[in-house]
Amino acid sequence: MKLAPTVGGLFMAALFTACQSSQSSDKTNTDTNTIHLITLDPGHFHAALVQKSMYDGVDSTVHVYAPDSPDLQLHLDKINGYNTRVENPTHWKEDVYKGPDFLAKMLASKAGPGDVVVMAGNNRLKTDYIGQTVSAGFNVLADKPMVISASNFGKLKDAFATAAQKKVLLYDIMTERYEITTMLQRAFSQQPTLFGTLEKGTPQNPAVTKESVHHFYKNVSGSILTRPAWFMDVAQQGEGIVDVTTHLVDLVQWACFPEQLLDYQKDIQLTSARRWTTDMTLSQFTAITKQATFPDYLKKDVVKDSILRVYSNGEINYQLRGVHAKVSVTWAYKAPEGAGDTHYSIMRGSKANLIIRQGAEQQYKPTLYIEPVAGNNDLETSLKTVLPVLQKEYPGIDVKKTGNGWEVTVPEKYKEGHEAHFGRVMEKYLSYLKAGSMPAWEVPNMIAKYYTTTQALELAKKK
Repeated sequence: MKLAPTVGGLFMAALFTACQSSQSSDKTNTDTNTIHLITLDPGHFHAALVQKSMYDGVDSTVHVYAPDSPDLQLHLDKINGYNTRVENPTHWKEDVYKGPDFLAKMLASKAGPGDVVVMAGNNRLKTDYIGQTVSAGFNVLADKPMVISASNFGKLKDAFATAAQKKVLLYDIMTERYEITTMLQRAFSQQPTLFGTLEKGTPQNPAVTKESVHHFYKNVSGSILTRPAWFMDVAQQGEGIVDVTTHLVDLVQWACFPEQLLDYQKDIQLTSARRWTTDMTLSQFTAITKQATFPDYLKKDVVKDSILRVYSNGEINYQLRGVHAKVSVTWAYKAPEGAGDTHYSIMRGSKANLIIRQGAEQQYKPTLYIEPVAGNNDLETSLKTVLPVLQKEYPGIDVKKTGNGWEVTVPEKYKEGHEAHFGRVMEKYLSYLKAGSMPAWEVPNMIAKYYTTTQALELAKKK
């Protein structure tokens, strides 16, 4: 898989405008070859990260439909920050409609062939929003998760069927496919002379393990992120087992069975699942939300009057086409100094293991290791054959010897960081829009992914 081309800025400098009135200007599409972005109720900072760069063929005016809320203002402030930064500023113009009927207003705004609705916010009604939006003929680029409960899984399936009928593209934002060590792990696993074949594993020793550690208190685009209070309400954000694990389940599918169609009714078998809470004090809650008290909807999760218990952690053990996999997400309040969100991953092959570590030893930077399985004394010879092949696709990568095997060294040009990956996803989605379709495996595999996460939540709740 090759890295997408660099995002380029294309538009003349323009004033940042936020027409914050209760009346929306008419949205007209005079050029059917131009993509027009629409942002619906942006409650999560991912909505802004999609606009951290400008794109070929995308109109610089973005129509925003949202209720009048602090979430909206935080979104507009982030866009303004991108427009006014010194280095490579963007030139977005935000045309904003504010009102309680924001969804109806957007749906009535006459979808054009190049209209893309970006959804990244409160997940409680997101599945309903997706269904109504594709029914109205809009393309949809949605942040994960598209669905947070098994009861709404059928609605998401119906939305994909409607999108196909309406000839619009419904796609979710899977940024982790563009992280360089993840890309290289996948690439090395497809070299049988080095990796062998993927093991089947067992529930106790899975063939594939992916673990993700996240933090409520974090720095985004140069400042401490203010999170909406509802982010801590799993009825609105979703539990951890259906939220961040979406990325991990996606990567298991994408790496183990690249570009293959998965059937959620035949290929997935859940083994076990569990969930647990992260406890947050009122002062910690205030630091990230700027709210002095817990809102009423969170009081169901408050113990001892001052400790908020958030079901943000989860683990899924399952089989995918007979391959045992385990994914888990853990949320801490704040990362150690110098650290951030971290990722651990292992793919076990019959000849070698491919391991991504991101701990203190790696200075909290994801690093890929290739380690031989017991009895394999030919790994160095295999590397000499395989490495030149991958260097054609990823010029500059190399390996260096470690105590247990080899570390893959990666040039700095590939280490873009999480925020830049939103631009990569947008570029991929724009290429699909231009082609008029997505690869045949994308939709069934999105359905399989959300079946896995939502059914895992049901299983975990039975304990």
